[in-house]
Amino acid sequence: MLIGSAAAGLAVAGGGLAVTARATAREARIEAAYPPEGDILDVGGVPVHAVVRGTGPDLVMIHGASGNAREFTFDLIARLSGRYRCIAFDRPGLGYTGRTDPTYDAAFSSAAETPAEQATLLAAAYGQIGEGAPLVLGHSFGGTVALAWALDHAARGLVLLAPAAMRWQGGLGPLYALNASAPGGALAIPMMTALVPDSKLDEITRRIFAPNPVPAGYLDHIGGQLTLRRRSLRANARQVNGLKPHITHMQARYASDLTLPIEWLHGTVDTIVPPAVHAGPFQKLVPHTNLTMLDGVGHMPQHAAPEAVVAAVDRLARA
Repeated sequence: MLIGSAAAGLAVAGGGLAVTARATAREARIEAAYPPEGDILDVGGVPVHAVVRGTGPDLVMIHGASGNAREFTFDLIARLSGRYRCIAFDRPGLGYTGRTDPTYDAAFSSAAETPAEQATLLAAAYGQIGEGAPLVLGHSFGGTVALAWALDHAARGLVLLAPAAMRWQGGLGPLYALNASAPGGALAIPMMTALVPDSKLDEITRRIFAPNPVPAGYLDHIGGQLTLRRRSLRANARQVNGLKPHITHMQARYASDLTLPIEWLHGTVDTIVPPAVHAGPFQKLVPHTNLTMLDGVGHMPQHAAPEAVVAAVDRLARA
């Protein structure tokens, strides 16, 4: 019996080592295929990846869940860099930006950066390369961080693309709950890094874009595999799964603290961040928000309706 138990233990350990080795090798291949496109800033010991392109008024750009700065370098920055200095950041734990607290990187944990912590880090990074109050654009979870930026730091105005801004009913499903848990972070995440095929990422991306098509070349450019790294999977799951209480706290401040100009764009058929839950109720709290509903657009307005996004940035710059 003891021999059998020992053999089983060795088999489990061997399997764990094999998963770790496979995950490590895959992460190395991913980072070789999708290196940083910008500079790595040292912000109080935390590396922050910033892509800076163009000239003109500063426009900070913050990507959503599971993303990175390539979300904007695919197309939107090229549309704006002729008259704006575009600064696209990787959020903490994603792309090539580090964590605001090293304890967040622990495998057996469920803690992660709040939107306020993320905004503070990125605002400090901006302070190294910019001056004054920038325009701030955020998509989805990046819109939440943009709102946190405006609540606590200087901003000239906000462009919000399908942001999560209001408290919602229910949870986010069992997969987020598992991956965000301490056991999930230690055990399930390495398995995902080692074994989830790229085709699964493509399938998920198509669901995020639905009902709009994924633009040609997007899947090759975006580097979605960067999110399959263990650090990024843990960061993303923990940040998203723990978001609701932070949004509840932020929501209580919107009416009194958000006096800056706000442009909000939302697809009418967005099922990931439903506009009926977020856009309409937010505008009731902050009536000066200029809300643009995009007919037939899903969760990716920067790709499905880029001209509308550019027009919103231009309106904000004139405000």
